[in-house]
Amino acid sequence: MEKFAEKLRGLANRVETLKSSIATEEATKTAIVMPFFQILGYDVFDPNEFTPEFTADVGIKKGEKVDYAILSEGKPVILIECKGINQVLTKHDSQLFRYFGTTTSKFSILTNGIEYKFFTDLEEPNKMDVSPFFVFNITELRDAQIIEIAKFRKESFDVDKITSNASELKYLNALKVYLSGQFNAPSEDFVRFLVNQIYDGVKTKTTIEKFTPIIARGLKQIVNEQVNDKLSAALKSTNENKAATEVETEVEIQEVSEIITTHEELESYAITKVILSGTIDSERVFYRDNKSYFNILIDDSIRKWIMRVYFEKNRNFIILNDGINDKERTVIEFEKPIDLLNSKELIVKTAEVFL
Repeated sequence: MEKFAEKLRGLANRVETLKSSIATEEATKTAIVMPFFQILGYDVFDPNEFTPEFTADVGIKKGEKVDYAILSEGKPVILIECKGINQVLTKHDSQLFRYFGTTTSKFSILTNGIEYKFFTDLEEPNKMDVSPFFVFNITELRDAQIIEIAKFRKESFDVDKITSNASELKYLNALKVYLSGQFNAPSEDFVRFLVNQIYDGVKTKTTIEKFTPIIARGLKQIVNEQVNDKLSAALKSTNENKAATEVETEVEIQEVSEIITTHEELESYAITKVILSGTIDSERVFYRDNKSYFNILIDDSIRKWIMRVYFEKNRNFIILNDGINDKERTVIEFEKPIDLLNSKELIVKTAEVFL
């Protein structure tokens, strides 16, 4: 997902760089729209998968064409209508609306290369909804939007899953747009609703006007306080982690002069690197020897320890870092370091959590 997000943000930067020099609809398609669908994993040069000028006959009109259609098993699953980068999309919704009902496609996308509107048929089967269920601006991408865009990748495209989520997504986005507007400029109806919750007197027009700036200020204060609380919590957590690291480092420095790393401990370290060789680069696997146990960890980070190895007088065993405390963690006894190979699956599973 990180690489996918990086590619989308790279395209966003490309759009910002090129938008002033793109003058036509064809230039918009070539420079911005086709690269977007390439990022989604579609071969935009294979007409059996990504068909340009797809014919979508409308009523008595024959030869009506959609800019692109994404095909699956020879049938369109997504229709794409493109406009020039400087055109406003709301002027063209009706055109795509006509195409939708003439094909087997379940989704349609209207875009000018910057804004993307995704439609389906939530309100009435086989009839494209008037309003989209998902909208984003590629130059203002949010993490939540990237997650939704990823559902349209070729490798993960699932009509049923997207459709079942479309209704919730549509009304959730509509709610966010509405509330965002109210936070910036609360309407009279919204103010009246809130006044009804907090004021027992008569709600005259003068009263509503009096409360409007109070409510607007209160809404902004709520948002600011929540942001500040989260920032404070994050800073506190960072400081606590830093303090904990410093304490751990001091303890390790005090103990190191009393530690003797044995041949058996080094052998267990070597065998663990072999066990993890197909999962992680061996250069990322480290050890730290302590007075009471031998620690094997990733990236030389005490917070990424995989297991602790104990060589005691009457017992050899390891404790895997697969629980929140020693009572919940897996304990495995062994006779010789080579026996750790018998626990390969559990050791690999523990390490994968920290990759």
